[in-house]
Amino acid sequence: MDQALLARTQMAVSLGFHIVFASIGVAMPVLMVLAEWRGLRTGDPAFRALAKRWAKGTAVLFAVGAVSGTVLSFELGLLFPGFMKFAGPIVGLPFSLEGFAFFLEAIFLGIYLYGWDRVSPRAHLLAGVGVAVCGLASAVFVTFVNAWMNAPVGHVVEAGRLVSIDPWAAFKTPFAFHEIVHGQLASYAATGLAVAGVHAYALLRRPQSRFHRHALTLALVMAVPTSLLQPIVGHHAGQQVAVHQPAKLAAMEQLRTTQARAPLTVGPFEIPGGLSLMAFNDPNAVVKGLDEFGANVPPPLVRPAFLIMVGLGTALAGYALFVAIAWLRRRPPTGRRFWLATIAAAPAGFIALEAGWVVTEVGRQPFVVYGVLRTAATVTPAPYLGLRLFVFTSIYLLLATTVVVVLGRHVRATLAEDFPDDFAGARVPT
Repeated sequence: MDQALLARTQMAVSLGFHIVFASIGVAMPVLMVLAEWRGLRTGDPAFRALAKRWAKGTAVLFAVGAVSGTVLSFELGLLFPGFMKFAGPIVGLPFSLEGFAFFLEAIFLGIYLYGWDRVSPRAHLLAGVGVAVCGLASAVFVTFVNAWMNAPVGHVVEAGRLVSIDPWAAFKTPFAFHEIVHGQLASYAATGLAVAGVHAYALLRRPQSRFHRHALTLALVMAVPTSLLQPIVGHHAGQQVAVHQPAKLAAMEQLRTTQARAPLTVGPFEIPGGLSLMAFNDPNAVVKGLDEFGANVPPPLVRPAFLIMVGLGTALAGYALFVAIAWLRRRPPTGRRFWLATIAAAPAGFIALEAGWVVTEVGRQPFVVYGVLRTAATVTPAPYLGLRLFVFTSIYLLLATTVVVVLGRHVRATLAEDFPDDFAGARVPT
């Protein structure tokens, strides 16, 4: 491998690992707050126990996310020093705001974890809300950086340097809205479905468990609306890509030649004018093909990642639609077949999320700042990147194994938790 590919591979391994924990860190606090809030409203001890269980899991995942996020920060400077030298005046502000939000999140999480029965119920609940809000803010500020890298604004480039820099104007990048909304919806949907799968598995063993029925319902309350909104936001994202990153769109669809009435390929079928309609709301619009971009064509990996993202996203939206219709008819879905379907859907959200980030990051190549700065021009000249890649990958595998073991024990303890209907009259102090 050359230097650029080694550096990109190491960054991809780190980001692929971190994004799972970052997404869970954004979404799990929402679930634990919902559980505690329902416990305070109803007095049902099952909700309080659920909030405590979810909080412990959140703490483990927060710690791993903090470590892997810190590694990413160092890698960005060590592997791509040219990027930080070029873009530092722009990305420094959102990175600083992200760090501030992260520290606030850690403070609120500490209060939440150790404040049970030590602060008032309302103050404790508000601490949980603080964790959820700060986690979301942290993700938003980091996503601003990525959005700017995909559609840079707020500066002028002269002699290979940024001048006339306006960091606040950089926040107006046209990619900001859809990247932030799409990314955070993915976090909520993926986490909600994963949690739902765990408790659906528990219900297969103990169908009468009130604890797991409550947990499944709350997880779906978060996963269903976000899964339904994803295709809508994804369509908007695709239209922004068509305007600002036509090479990525051509790679996503493997459109080889520029043409009007560009077809949309769905499996073995081609819909004439379908891609033109989807991209520009006009079936006769001209869509640029790969032949327009010469050496600036993104790698072929973009296409399969795009198909995985869209395929799984569509399937999960169908699952969510089924659940939503059942709720509207006041006939909540239950039973063995529904629980098995929920278990099958559990990993799909994170697979789609990882595939989406492959589309975003690989589809921007060969640029690190789209159309402005090539990735190869920013890579460190330091030797032994192959050895670093091996060492870091080994560390991540070890860390992943440790997390699986720790969380496995926690999940097994959670599966053993039981509040059958016989105890439905029990209440907790409010």
